[in-house]
Amino acid sequence: MVANASGFPFRWKRLFSRAALFLAVTALAGNIGCSGKKGSFKVVTVYVSEDQVFSEPILKDFEKESGIQVKAVYDTEEAKSTGSMNRLIAERHNPRADVYWANEPIRAEVLKQKGIAASYRSPNAKDIPPVFKDPEGYWTGFSARARVLIVNSSVQAPPETILAYTDPLWKGKSVIANPLFGTTTSQIAALFTIWGDGKAKAFMAAIKQNDVAVSTNNGESADFVAAGRADFSLVDSDDAVNRMRQGKPVTMVYPDQGEGGIGCFIVPNAAVLIRGAPHPDTAEKLIDYLLSRKTERKLAFADCAQIPLHPAVETPPELRPIKGLQVMRVDYGRVAKKMVEIQPFLKAWMGL
Repeated sequence: MVANASGFPFRWKRLFSRAALFLAVTALAGNIGCSGKKGSFKVVTVYVSEDQVFSEPILKDFEKESGIQVKAVYDTEEAKSTGSMNRLIAERHNPRADVYWANEPIRAEVLKQKGIAASYRSPNAKDIPPVFKDPEGYWTGFSARARVLIVNSSVQAPPETILAYTDPLWKGKSVIANPLFGTTTSQIAALFTIWGDGKAKAFMAAIKQNDVAVSTNNGESADFVAAGRADFSLVDSDDAVNRMRQGKPVTMVYPDQGEGGIGCFIVPNAAVLIRGAPHPDTAEKLIDYLLSRKTERKLAFADCAQIPLHPAVETPPELRPIKGLQVMRVDYGRVAKKMVEIQPFLKAWMGL
């Protein structure tokens, strides 16, 4: 074997050079990707149940502004709101996600109760009203939808309360989304927690007796009202705002705002830190960004038309600021438990 002037055979020299290059590249990658500590990778994985069309631009902005790569896993339409939650439950002993962006706090509560969420109190959450935050920091609400009445413009005296569903004046003239799914389920569960089982079941029975039609979802309910097939329906505020922006003949009523009224049920998004998150440092940075005033303003003026929970955040003209609403005072933890408990009742109500 031929040796060079240093005494090393050329083959061994090439091997040492390749090894040195490999170590140098590995060290460089380590410096770029991490600092040797858990959670310091410049990447964050987030599971998202908020609609991708609205959430993805927010995550892209965070990626651009922070330099942190975002790996997002979105719920499919078929597994809306539950796909990400079920995946997190399945991965509880080997977490792959850092953050869960829930489109309502009920699933966030389920994760807390199952020990999958971790407590994190973001500095950006201090001005968010306590009713929209887990008191122990396991989830924090932001950018909410309100449960409102969408009313056809031909109605001369619009209803002002959800009790209109049981008023003979509106017999056969209203529609409600299937109570087994979505925010309608959440609201009915909330009514069970504030009214008690007896009054809530009587309300549901009275709805059926008043010939209220049942649609497949909130969007279909809103379309029925816009088309004049029903006078009013209980839907999410974004459903109503979107029809108003489309020029449909509808108005929006925030229900039960009078003295002694139960108030309007609010459905915030929720940011959750996952227990055992692979990248907790970047996870906290993403949560801080989601809970910022900047993010709330973006979601307010997007087509999802969500209501900021921070005070003094600009809102579009169709939305009433949260401080101007009489809000239904509920414990979202109790609502989550009640939602599971009343499933047999709701199935029987639907004739299943």
